[in-house]
Amino acid sequence: MLSLALYALAVIALLLSNWKDPARTRQGVRLGLRSLMNLAPNLLGMVALVGLVLALLPPELLSDLFRHSGLAGFALVAAVGSLVTMPAPVAFPLAGSLLKLGVSLPSLAAFITTLTMVGVVTAPMETAHFGKRFTMIRQSLSFLLAITIGALMGVTL
Repeated sequence: MLSLALYALAVIALLLSNWKDPARTRQGVRLGLRSLMNLAPNLLGMVALVGLVLALLPPELLSDLFRHSGLAGFALVAAVGSLVTMPAPVAFPLAGSLLKLGVSLPSLAAFITTLTMVGVVTAPMETAHFGKRFTMIRQSLSFLLAITIGALMGVTL
């Protein structure tokens, strides 16, 4: 329902823009389509890689990773989450499944946060569009934030 409302809002905004300045609207649509076409190969490659990783890694292997305890286990889970990047709509159901398997909430919080915010797999695409310095800073800060979130979950729960 929300998707439908957002699409309707986008169409209304596009029509209003076209009514106000048709030439700029056409130019903007062309630029947006060109950007989408430039990003498509990278995005499709990322989706294929995530699908391949999910197909090759059974859920039992992921749950075994969470069985390690202490700081080393926590760091291992965060590192794996950084490597196995996936979008939130896939990550959250995975988190629910892992929670049912008995995974601790702090480890799960660190894993899901790194899974969605840190992306070693997507870093080359990000570097190409935003630069190496920006990518390194964003990835590092995201990893530290994920560790902090997991630690805070451990303290509060």
